[in-house]
Amino acid sequence: MNAIITATELASELTGDNPPVVLDVRWQLSVAKAAGEPPFDGRAAYASGHVPGAVYVDLDRELAGAPGARGRHPLPDLAVFAAAMRRAGVSAARPVVVYDGGQGWAAARAWWLLRWTGHPNVRVLDGGLPSWRGDLSVDEPVPSEGDFDPAPAVGGLLDADGAAALARSGVLFDARAGERYRGEVEPIDPVGGHIPGAVSAPTTENVGPDGRFLPAEELADRFKALGASDGTEVGVYCGSGVSGAHEVLALAVAGIPAALYVGSWSEWSSDPARPVATGPDPQ
Repeated sequence: MNAIITATELASELTGDNPPVVLDVRWQLSVAKAAGEPPFDGRAAYASGHVPGAVYVDLDRELAGAPGARGRHPLPDLAVFAAAMRRAGVSAARPVVVYDGGQGWAAARAWWLLRWTGHPNVRVLDGGLPSWRGDLSVDEPVPSEGDFDPAPAVGGLLDADGAAALARSGVLFDARAGERYRGEVEPIDPVGGHIPGAVSAPTTENVGPDGRFLPAEELADRFKALGASDGTEVGVYCGSGVSGAHEVLALAVAGIPAALYVGSWSEWSSDPARPVATGPDPQ
């Protein structure tokens, strides 16, 4: 099953016999802003216009736990996540489509969580809301309660030790910008650099100027050139497990399974005992 869906395909499926549940997960990374500038409000963006029938999901409150020792966006409490999905109408028997404002990171986080917890049919709208050509709605639907019961998979998830080991035994991709990987800048976390052995693979290079994913063949060639050859175990991390989910999604489009280190650099760098590498060399 394809991990992404076009706006044209979504419009068609919404008029079909088993239309997908549509989730709006608009979100932006909160970084220090100029004095007086309000933070991004995903719910307000949703209220101003969304795909008809879409239900808003809050990434910080429903797709992640509270920030702390496990990182800025650790795994959510499963009961909280399950309640949010059922409130949105998510059931195992209905497909799910997730979108955000176009960057794709937040939608990918929802996609990864749903897939990791056992939903059989979830896709991301390629290009996000900007790709949608239909009318927008300001009506907030109240869907029938869903029956989704999250059941986390045995694999697909890395902790700090697992990420460190995979950087030696397989390939661990760092999805952040290259300058953060090299430790030249670090706008959020206490230490700059990367997990020793990790390979720089910015997720921004998986999409074109329109925010849509590159063709599957191009993505496969890119990841193979970076070390994801056949039979190699692959993992991904980023700053806090959001853009890394987007890289896992890109890998899925390329036909390459990958695990996600959800704690990512925000968890790794919070422990001064963990080693840090800097510069362009993985080691």
